[in-house]
Amino acid sequence: MPVHPRVRAASAVLAASALLAAGCALAQAFPTRPISLICPWPAGGSTDTHLRKFAEIASRYVGQNIIIENKPGGGGMLGPGVMAKTQKADGYSLSQLPVGAFRIPHMQKVDWDPLKDFTYIIGLTGYTFGVVVKSDSQFKALKDVIEYARANPGRFSYGSTGTGTSPHLLMEELGNKSGVQFLHVPFKGNADSTQALLGGHVMAQSDATGWSRHVEAGTFRLLVTFGEQRTKWNAPTAKELGINIVSYSPYGIVAPRGMDPKLVRQLHDAFKKALDDPDHMKVLQQFDQVYWYKSSEDYAKWAAATFTEERATIERLGLLAK
Repeated sequence: MPVHPRVRAASAVLAASALLAAGCALAQAFPTRPISLICPWPAGGSTDTHLRKFAEIASRYVGQNIIIENKPGGGGMLGPGVMAKTQKADGYSLSQLPVGAFRIPHMQKVDWDPLKDFTYIIGLTGYTFGVVVKSDSQFKALKDVIEYARANPGRFSYGSTGTGTSPHLLMEELGNKSGVQFLHVPFKGNADSTQALLGGHVMAQSDATGWSRHVEAGTFRLLVTFGEQRTKWNAPTAKELGINIVSYSPYGIVAPRGMDPKLVRQLHDAFKKALDDPDHMKVLQQFDQVYWYKSSEDYAKWAAATFTEERATIERLGLLAK
């Protein structure tokens, strides 16, 4: 028996509505399980502490728990690199991306591409960097360190978060500008380098604010910071001391390449709310970290520009891969 045209049309409308509703349901379903956020540094460091608090706050806006996974190594790029190669771009696998992503490929061969292998979601913040020694150290000021290094080339040892990281390159630049040579001892993260300084295995630590609680407790002495102005710990900046170095090493959150733009927007919007949450702003103040918001599009543009700029920095420091 022939189907009446009106019945056929109504059926088509109902079918289209059902498909639309199903599509909306799928879009609204994300996330249906916890999200993994890689911290590419050891537990207990400043990045780990910040990301755990950020994840706790962001979970409220995302609608699922965000679980921190510590995967240190490779100057902060082991975790993001493995994620880019092995995980789906489904929104459930994310990572913090340190600025080393734009330096390390200029220094050595890597199996990931910072511009092609990641989906840029949001820029968050940047570190405050400084150099600390133990409070009973013979070095009372940065000039003492430079004088010692000048008299003892290659013997002043310092720990950093790894080769090619900002704490390492800051000391390289400090040495270049001061005409001295330091002994670099790389670690997987600032928790490890802090223990090395506490144990007397290195003479200083170049790092982000993982040293803050030790400075506040009087265990460490902060000799210099590398921002535009003094921090709450009131140590002189490198610029104040006549050394033209300013760095705060921004970072954000990325996913594997090829993520659906709708998922990118959904995560970006939730993370932006977490970034601006009063509880998160208190965390930034605690570690004296800058507010560095970048939209997904602006973050990707910044990444491309920074990758080009960092090559010039690496070449100037004599660290460009042969």
